[in-house]
Amino acid sequence: MLKAKILLFVIAFIPSLAQAQNPFVFLNKSIPPGTKSNFEIPVISEKDSTIIPVTIFHGSKSGPVLGITAGVHGYEYPPILAAQQLNQEIDPKQLSGTILLVQVANVPAFLNRSPYLNPLDGKNLNRSFPGSKDGTITDRLAYLITNEVISKSDFFVDMHAGDAPEDLRPYNAWYQSTALPEVSEKGRAMALSMGFDYSIIFNIPEERLEKPSVYCSQEAFHRRIPSVDIECGRLGVPGKVETDRIVEGMFLLLDHLGMMDYPDNKVETAPVIVAKRFSIKSNSTGIFYTDKKAGDRVEAGELVGYITDFFGNRLEEVKAPQSGMILYMIGTPPINKNDTIMNVGILP
Repeated sequence: MLKAKILLFVIAFIPSLAQAQNPFVFLNKSIPPGTKSNFEIPVISEKDSTIIPVTIFHGSKSGPVLGITAGVHGYEYPPILAAQQLNQEIDPKQLSGTILLVQVANVPAFLNRSPYLNPLDGKNLNRSFPGSKDGTITDRLAYLITNEVISKSDFFVDMHAGDAPEDLRPYNAWYQSTALPEVSEKGRAMALSMGFDYSIIFNIPEERLEKPSVYCSQEAFHRRIPSVDIECGRLGVPGKVETDRIVEGMFLLLDHLGMMDYPDNKVETAPVIVAKRFSIKSNSTGIFYTDKKAGDRVEAGELVGYITDFFGNRLEEVKAPQSGMILYMIGTPPINKNDTIMNVGILP
């Protein structure tokens, strides 16, 4: 009789044992289950120094590791504010698995209000992956994010918005390659779970996987990690609607990954999926005029704007070569030769 009771106890104990969570080790610090820890990772080059602020949420139950980056571009404020909001709202006691949240990937660009580039070395962090431990400060930022966050993740999200001159309509995107069908499908499911009304496919040819990734989220995909981009916010404005939309999308993703229940999960319709895009480039330098905004539809051959010199002489008429919807565009008057004026999604 006593043996039977012991056996019943062991059987009852096994499911909870299976969900038991070991401490998570980050930068040689052990993080207990059900807690969060903040880190300031020093990044030092021969000329400059900065930090990467990272928060680790280590759940009370076992589960996947989700890496998240915000502020790769320091002037894209809704993702950075969304990361701050997630920091307050995620309860590690209710979490299964672990979240590695980079609060602001590019602190120098953020503090100096610098669009696109790190002002310390003039480089674009989102063109610098996988980085280098011996390069300039931006190269070293990319290297540390790659090796301390991306490489430790089972899933990955890079959060962006329209930078200072960019008007943008909200969407998300996933990476896809015929060489990585399983990883691609997991990325697709991640993107579709997040409740955005438009999702973009980033198609990666097999031969491209053998070259440096360049982009933050693409580095994850090159490492066979399902990866999603968020684009939500416009013109460097710290909008609350856009910030809240990012936060909601992340909680929907946590629910999808089985990491945290989200009672407000009401995603009922699938997004419009955009598989092909095209860009309209400038042939002139001067002042750009347009009545268009992100989210507008354009028709093939339609005049979407024009460029003048600094005396008002018209240099160029800008026409759409194909029909589609403007995903993002230059939303301010300055224009340089070869700038991307608009990126247009071809609708199904």
